[in-house]
Amino acid sequence: MNRISEITKRDILDLFKNGIDIPDLWETKRVTYNYFGRLEEIEFLKRLYDLKSMSSSDSRFPDAGSDIWQHAINNDDYPFCWVFEDERFQLKNGSDEMYLKLICEIFHPTVRSEKGYWKEFHSEINRLLQNDGYELYPAKKISSRDVYGWRIFNPEENKLFIPYSQRNQKALKDKKIALSIKRSTRNQIYKLLEKYNDVYRETDETGWDYDVTTSEKVFNDIHQFYTPKCYNDQKQYVETASLQDFVCYSAPYCVIDVIEFFEKYNRANDFEAQVNAILKLNGIALKLDNGKIVSTFDSQINSSTLDSIQEAGLKELLQEATKYYGEGNLKIAVEKLWDAFERLKTYYSPTLDKKNSINRIIRDMGGNKDPYEELFDKEFHELTAIGNNFRIRHHETTKTDIEDDRYYDYFYKRCLSLISVATLYLDNGEMF
Repeated sequence: MNRISEITKRDILDLFKNGIDIPDLWETKRVTYNYFGRLEEIEFLKRLYDLKSMSSSDSRFPDAGSDIWQHAINNDDYPFCWVFEDERFQLKNGSDEMYLKLICEIFHPTVRSEKGYWKEFHSEINRLLQNDGYELYPAKKISSRDVYGWRIFNPEENKLFIPYSQRNQKALKDKKIALSIKRSTRNQIYKLLEKYNDVYRETDETGWDYDVTTSEKVFNDIHQFYTPKCYNDQKQYVETASLQDFVCYSAPYCVIDVIEFFEKYNRANDFEAQVNAILKLNGIALKLDNGKIVSTFDSQINSSTLDSIQEAGLKELLQEATKYYGEGNLKIAVEKLWDAFERLKTYYSPTLDKKNSINRIIRDMGGNKDPYEELFDKEFHELTAIGNNFRIRHHETTKTDIEDDRYYDYFYKRCLSLISVATLYLDNGEMF
């Protein structure tokens, strides 16, 4: 896919060549950052490319690795940031996927310089990419540090953060979600939140500086959706501004909302891990994942699944399926997921045709072991038969109607199970 414009690529190249301006007291200062971070340039490129198998642009050398060493290290006569315009690396005129893969690698914990201005460059590059429909996001963690992946950017989802209680309002009202949190667990959560209850210096519209705590910011956010209340000593449900009372003596979903909003403001890398340790220790089937509390039993696309996908069209369909499933619109969720299933089959096209692309996926999943290849081959065929026989796409009028809406949940979960596993093996082969 090619959404990223020449303008955006030129702007990002200019950032690395010329630096960016950041606030510095009453003025601004120009700061720079090497795209290869704390590594040597050739060491960085080896993380993404097999330089020994790539052609040399210098006839004196047998491969790209040798000529890059000569010109970028030994003689140092390549222009700064040459790689972005070298046709061999498919960044200037190649696919979005290859370009985004390199951008994500720039901010990998192994690569980035923690003492450098990587956060400022990450923020500015993300803003530029969002103009073309992509964004970088923390897909997972290594040593409590964010590892970034890329996904389709939906500006509507980023305007206002919707907390757990509001996202699941209907399910909570209909008692489809049963949530209970013991007092001892609440105390553990409160103590953890207090640990991260930081103080911020902010400036109001008159120029007056003032201090505000994380909990105050959180309560302001919650007020956008409902009035924070807790039970007092008389068992009355009354308004509160006390973090301890709200966590320990309110409805269970309020506790979840607070956790999510704290994550929104927290500056530490280990907050998510500590929250999840408490939830797991107390047998609560929830987890904090990329800023949102989700059920450990939910059939949703998780961050690691999305991160392993290097094809934008497939990634977009899976994000849409997740969105509709979360909203309770199972018909559209299943339709999007089946579209993703069909797109998955052609993942290695046009290098391979559809049949050979499917065979390659099954072979990688099965590890060249007949029983597992037969298992996954059967599942691919059966899911294909379901798509051919039932009216999953509602514009197809000649197929069997799905008369019971509860069947959609079955179709969704079955298809998602295969897709989730298959995507874990896509990196076993080179897509590009």
